[in-house]
Amino acid sequence: MKFIVWLIRVLVFVLLLVLALSNTQSATLNFLAGYAWQAPLILIGLAFFVVGLLAGLVSSLPAMFRLRMENGRLKRDLRVARETPAAVEEPPMPPLI
Repeated sequence: MKFIVWLIRVLVFVLLLVLALSNTQSATLNFLAGYAWQAPLILIGLAFFVVGLLAGLVSSLPAMFRLRMENGRLKRDLRVARETPAAVEEPPMPPLI
């Protein structure tokens, strides 16, 4: 199974390398206020990929911190529950005749 996973990884890497080498022509990205960025097309694509990756990570930070806080609270509650002795209830006495 590991061999198949590594084979897929190598194939994806080779595919992306061929894609990068075939898109070396220059492209111009025009921004507001007359700014322009002229770079190879694959570099522009890589820059937008990195920006998207960073935006995804930043947007997931609040949920991650909330889950960590909840995990810590649940661990404290579990520790307290384990430290307190369990009250053993005796069964009721049978009725006397």
